[in-house]
Amino acid sequence: MDLDVAMRVASSGLKVQAARLRVIAENLANAESTPRTPGDEPYRRKLLEVASRRDRQSGATLVQVRAYRVDEREPPKRYMPDHPAADAAGYVRFPNVNPLVELVDMREAQRSYEANLNVMHMARAMLQRTLDILR
Repeated sequence: MDLDVAMRVASSGLKVQAARLRVIAENLANAESTPRTPGDEPYRRKLLEVASRRDRQSGATLVQVRAYRVDEREPPKRYMPDHPAADAAGYVRFPNVNPLVELVDMREAQRSYEANLNVMHMARAMLQRTLDILR
């Protein structure tokens, strides 16, 4: 595989994992946010849809974010009759974000990001060595 192609593939992976980390951070930041008034929608967990595509110039398969979407699962309810957003039965709808799941996803995205970054560093080092040999 050409080193330029390796760098393109790793670069596309870096972009996707960075977007994934941003979405996870937003989900974590809103994990305990509640609506302000009864009937308002709580924050919905956001997800990334990733797709592969063929790069015409290099022939490599690259990844990219296809779409951002919202998790449609029903938000959990907690009994909090004194809360301003409580419904008539005293329940408040909370975001459908599980912080533990988000932390696991964050760790996976971080490791994938680091792996792609290592590929970039290795390809760059190999290119530099090649140039040094040619001198």
